[in-house]
Amino acid sequence: MKLTGKGRCAIVTGARRGIGLGIAKALLADGYEVLLCGVTGGADATKDIEAELNTLGKWHYMQADVSKAEDREKLFQEADRLFHRLDLLVNNAGVAPKVRLDVLETTLESYERLMSTNTEGCFFMCQAGANAMLAYQKQEISDYHPRIVNISSISAYTSSTSRGEYCVSKAGISMVTELFADRLANDGIPVFEVRPGIILTDMTAKVQDKYRHLIEDEGVTPIRRFGLPSDVADQVLAAASGLLDFGTGTVLNADGGFHLRRL
Repeated sequence: MKLTGKGRCAIVTGARRGIGLGIAKALLADGYEVLLCGVTGGADATKDIEAELNTLGKWHYMQADVSKAEDREKLFQEADRLFHRLDLLVNNAGVAPKVRLDVLETTLESYERLMSTNTEGCFFMCQAGANAMLAYQKQEISDYHPRIVNISSISAYTSSTSRGEYCVSKAGISMVTELFADRLANDGIPVFEVRPGIILTDMTAKVQDKYRHLIEDEGVTPIRRFGLPSDVADQVLAAASGLLDFGTGTVLNADGGFHLRRL
C-alpha cells in the first residue's frame, strides 16, 4: 500500500522477522504507517513480511544495517521521503553470538560485532532519530508527539558467561536509553527501554528445549510460558501511547516476571 505520511509514522529496525516484525504488526494495527528495515534485501526478505502485513496497513521495507553509518543515513532519508515526519523510532535490531563461548574464550571479532550492531547502532540511531524529531518539531506538525523506544534484553542485567559479549552489548543499551531520555526530556521527546525475556523466535530456536525446561519445570519465570513477539509489542504500544511520557527513561519488562527477585 502507498504510504501517505498523513498520520503517525514509525521506523522499526530489525523487523524482517521475530520481535521486530511483531512490533511492526502491532503498530500497523494501531494505525501507524511503518518503515521496516533489516540486513537482508531482495524478494526473499519481503516474502514473509508481505504474508504477515499486507492486510494490516501501509508499510515499506528497506535493507539497512544499523551498524553502518551510511545505512543509517539512508534509512532516515527514506523515512523523510516517505513520511515527512517521524513519530516513533523503535530500535530493535540486534545480533547474538554466532558461537557461544565462555568469557575466558570470547573473541575480539565476536565482541566487536555485537557491540557494533547492538550498542553502537542503537546509540547512533537514537542520535539521528532525535535530531530528525527535533527538526520536525520546528515545522509545527499537527498533533506531533515523537518518542523513541529501545529494545534491550533481560541480559542487560543477567549474567550469561557463555555469551558475555551479548550481555555487555545489551547493558549498553540501558545506558543509551538513560542518556537520551535525560538529554531529550526538555524537548518533549520521551525515551523508553523494553526488556524482553525468553521470547519464542528464531534466535532462541537452538536452545528452545533448555529454556522450555527452565520455564515449565523449574519456573525460572513466574509466568510459566515462552514470551511471544506480541508480548514485546504490547510494551512498545504502551510506551508509544503517551500515557507513560512523564516517566521518560522507564524500563518496561516483557519477561513473564523474570525481573522479580524471589526466594
